[in-house]
Amino acid sequence: MLASSVEGLDSASGDYPESRMTDSRHHASTTTEPPAGEKNVATVRILDAALNRAGEGLRVVEDYLRMALDDGHLAKRAKQLRHDLAEASKSLPAEQRTASRDTLGDVGTRNSTASEQQRLSLIEVATASFRRTAEALRTIEEYGKLLDTTLAKRCEQLRYQLYTLEKATTLATAANQRLADARLYVLVEGAESAEQFAQQVETLVTAGVHVIQLRDKRLDDRTLLARCEQLVALTRPAGVISIVNDRPDLAAIAKADGVHLGQDDLTVAAARRILGPEPLVGVSTHHLAQAQQAVLDGANYLGAGPTFASGTKQFTEYAGLAYLQQVAAEVSLPTYAIGGITAENLPQVLATGITRIAVAGAVTGAPNPTHAVEQLLAQLPHSSAEMPASEV
Repeated sequence: MLASSVEGLDSASGDYPESRMTDSRHHASTTTEPPAGEKNVATVRILDAALNRAGEGLRVVEDYLRMALDDGHLAKRAKQLRHDLAEASKSLPAEQRTASRDTLGDVGTRNSTASEQQRLSLIEVATASFRRTAEALRTIEEYGKLLDTTLAKRCEQLRYQLYTLEKATTLATAANQRLADARLYVLVEGAESAEQFAQQVETLVTAGVHVIQLRDKRLDDRTLLARCEQLVALTRPAGVISIVNDRPDLAAIAKADGVHLGQDDLTVAAARRILGPEPLVGVSTHHLAQAQQAVLDGANYLGAGPTFASGTKQFTEYAGLAYLQQVAAEVSLPTYAIGGITAENLPQVLATGITRIAVAGAVTGAPNPTHAVEQLLAQLPHSSAEMPASEV
């Protein structure tokens, strides 16, 4: 009775015969698909809306980078992304896009959330636009596969570029806040004894130095680690930033505030794998391409130089003041001019637009380090010259 009442059920297996299941699935798939014309209109409509969202989002991001962060390098990358998107969208004829629009009948225009109507800072506006743009690019990538695989693939590539731009923008904004008051950066060696090292660091902390880097190529690893731990213990209570040169492993063990890398040292990405996302990673740069790459790599600050001849380190060539001018004009990431800077030539550095300096001998080799620090601090601008934290 049961078997006969369930039409089409196979009496032996209790399953639908395969041929009937295939027919059923085929019938369902063909009847649920809209007509070809309607399907194409819907796809073009989706792509048009997503292209508009992505272009608008990139414009909002570009405005933040130009006029809030004042970063020429990143603003140019945002503009290039916007132009690349416009170029890619040419494969979808403009007349098709406009013909498919139904703004008055779009149910999405009446959907809104409270969070969309409120922004608390400039960076929050930019962050929301980054997310909106990424979502739009993903929409184009997926629906574009129905009409134009080239457009879909190009938007996938643009989405990856957008992620890099977002990382650089977020880090630059955060670094400008975190290092807003950090204008004077002093490099020190490990000294002959722990006592001498402690006395040197305490003098610098008391004098008002903002960042202290331990750079010593002579000490064995155990002694160097001990000095790193000393540096952290002496600087942290005073709010002075502690940096270890070249060695992210020792910086991580000592829980220093960060590490500084040269062009031949580990990459920023490798240092991050050791340190994690929170510590600072600085990078030495000698020309503009290196500075721009360090920004994209995720550095928190730059060293720029050498500016003048130095008594503590010899160079075959000097980037000079011209390089400082280039960095100041193109990069918003906190940048410390380095190399032979003294109280006497500091006005030339400041005239380039760079407002932070890193020194060694000018302070540590001075007869009175405290007085040397005071002379430099008296000329350096305060963080009030920066963008207010509330505005970013």
